[in-house]
Amino acid sequence: MNKAITEGLVLMPPPFSAGLANWSSANGVPGDASYSGAPNAALVSNDQDFGSCLELQKTAATQKLRAFAETPLRPDMYIRITVKLKAVSGNLPEARIAAWAGNAGGSNVGGVPQTDASVQLLSYGEIVTLQTIIGAGNRQGVDLAWGLEPVFAHVGLDLTGSTGGVVRIDDIVVEDVTEVFLRGLVDVVDVRDYGAVGDGVANDFAAFQAADLAAAGRSILVSSGTYLIAGNLTVNSPIRFVGTITQPAANRLVLTRNFDLDTYSAAYGGDAEGFRRALQALFYFSDHVTFDMSGRRVDLTAPVDVAAISGLTSFSNRRVLRNGSINAVTSTAWTSEVVTSVATYSTAAATTLTGVVNVANVPLGALVQATGVGREVYVKAKDIGAGTVELSQPLYGAAGTRTYTFTRFKYLLDFSGFSQMSRFEMQELEFNCLGLASGVLLPLAGSVNRFDNCTFNRPLDRGITSTGSGCQGIQVDHCQFLSNEQSLPAQSRTTIALNIQANDAKIRNNRVVRFRHFAVMNGTSHMVQSNHFFQGDDQTSGVRLAGLIFTQTNVATVVSGNYVDNCFIEWGNEHDVEPEFNAEFSFGGLNVTGNIFIASNVSSAFRWLVVKPYGTGHFFNGFALTSNTFRVFNATVDRVEMVDTSFAALDFARSRNVRVEGNTFNQVDQTIMNPLVVTHTQNTAADTWTIDAAGYIPFGGRVRMVESICPEGAITTAANAARYVFPNALPEQGASGNQVQLRWGEAVKGKVVAVFRMDTTT
Repeated sequence: MNKAITEGLVLMPPPFSAGLANWSSANGVPGDASYSGAPNAALVSNDQDFGSCLELQKTAATQKLRAFAETPLRPDMYIRITVKLKAVSGNLPEARIAAWAGNAGGSNVGGVPQTDASVQLLSYGEIVTLQTIIGAGNRQGVDLAWGLEPVFAHVGLDLTGSTGGVVRIDDIVVEDVTEVFLRGLVDVVDVRDYGAVGDGVANDFAAFQAADLAAAGRSILVSSGTYLIAGNLTVNSPIRFVGTITQPAANRLVLTRNFDLDTYSAAYGGDAEGFRRALQALFYFSDHVTFDMSGRRVDLTAPVDVAAISGLTSFSNRRVLRNGSINAVTSTAWTSEVVTSVATYSTAAATTLTGVVNVANVPLGALVQATGVGREVYVKAKDIGAGTVELSQPLYGAAGTRTYTFTRFKYLLDFSGFSQMSRFEMQELEFNCLGLASGVLLPLAGSVNRFDNCTFNRPLDRGITSTGSGCQGIQVDHCQFLSNEQSLPAQSRTTIALNIQANDAKIRNNRVVRFRHFAVMNGTSHMVQSNHFFQGDDQTSGVRLAGLIFTQTNVATVVSGNYVDNCFIEWGNEHDVEPEFNAEFSFGGLNVTGNIFIASNVSSAFRWLVVKPYGTGHFFNGFALTSNTFRVFNATVDRVEMVDTSFAALDFARSRNVRVEGNTFNQVDQTIMNPLVVTHTQNTAADTWTIDAAGYIPFGGRVRMVESICPEGAITTAANAARYVFPNALPEQGASGNQVQLRWGEAVKGKVVAVFRMDTTT
């Protein structure tokens, strides 16, 4: 590229034959003295080597020669000054090329070098050629690197050394040699051409900005070196890094045309730092919503605190992190923090611990464990001055003062520094925890955060953790959770795939392998659909644990189309500060429909559906178990459901709106249904028939209502005389209330088909 050709720039100063008034004995600026009429300068028209030339006698310590003409400079242009001269008499001087650097205001730029190295003239008549290259960039081969400020030069030379000698100087030549520094690629702009130093000390921020502005559709090359960028830099041109950058932690680099892991890793000299910086930049894009990891793996030796690297605590615009693997590498940074402390809990402040000893040491986001504390209760906040800790859920039985254990797990991606973050999506990611770290810690609050087609491989403690309402409306779709404890018996495992603290979760089409629990879910209005979660082991008559755990009574939730494999659904109210029934919604709103339940090598006491009241007085108030298939391999179980009475029983005298029908039972001794259809044959005439519903009533409940009685065939007396009568029906008979009496008014016998209900509809 030659600017003299492409843009018509006049680079050459006038020849000496045009008159010595064009040449200054100072700096070449207006007002300086010229060589016209000077006693030590003369034009020679017929030198045998140079033809027309200048003959100049050195009369000063530094004899200057500068063109009054201004040679223009551009940030992306390199010029070469060539001077030929020879000594003809007197003392032999030294010579050097020199140029006066001027800025846009016409002032000298004093901070740049304006003379090249001196060369000693050694003999008379010997032609000496001097060459100097001037340019903005500190490139190899550039003699005078001027940066971006100078925009013109008064070119010339200096005679130094001994005084009194006479030299002849050929016309000074100025050429555009920019192409030498562009490696023949006209579509590449090198940041060094715009003043970048690349020594890791000088701030190259302005040079990068200038290169980006000048690129105008071309690509930027960051050539070899380390470039300090002290500021928030946005590059709007395509860019390629050979060298690397260093940048203060609070500053960010936004590459609008190369927003991918490959480029950021090259920019920062490593995948881990490149990943952090790209994630930082993701929150500041206006035209990009997705960070693509390019299918690459990033090795992390410590958790990524996303709020800290972004410098934000609140964010609600859609952003996507996708297509890569985040890999834990052995480091002490993954070690959980464990703190024990004495604290007091009162039911009057349902989510607060008071009088917390050493409250400053209690980690935010820590799991809380103690007698009377339900599962998956976490520290949301703390007040050191007040000595209090705010909990994510109430405690069902911890009133008084006791010792608590606070365990802060470490996560590959930690969003807990966000007080609010919504609409963040993670797609096609592998969280490769490898038994060293947990997966993802959600923000304290937010909605519609999403995981899609992700794999959580061997999390140490948790796959996805919510410590607040950051799981509101969460979507976990087509993900795979692979336990780090697959070889352990089920009862020895501690890991949990995910937990929910808020409402409206959508957990769909996931595969979950051998965790202690699949999901611990508080809140309401969840949809758990088409997941396969299995928690078996190789133990004979092995213990099985809950796969899904619902921790409040009225869940308004659908569990549909799942493959529930060697685990069960547990429904309790362990996150209730007053777990006894107290004018509230009791156990209701759970619809378990169209699922496949299997178990293998279990004891006969195993159950697939367990209701566990943590306080007295509760009852069913809307529950459906319909169109499910139950099957056992290598064993037989007594029945499919039970009430865990460790704390309290259910009040079956208040059951309402229960529907258990259309289910299939294989290797299950006792089938259940509601409404219950019973066929009763009375062979001996009696005025009162007793029909025992026995174990057919779900959960061992009572018969609260007789829906219909239909005689099949004749009702007759002992003498076989037909009677056309209809009985009175009395439900809730017998010690357990699971019998019905039919009273005919006289002794009769025969057969009836009866429909009983364990509930009422009002």
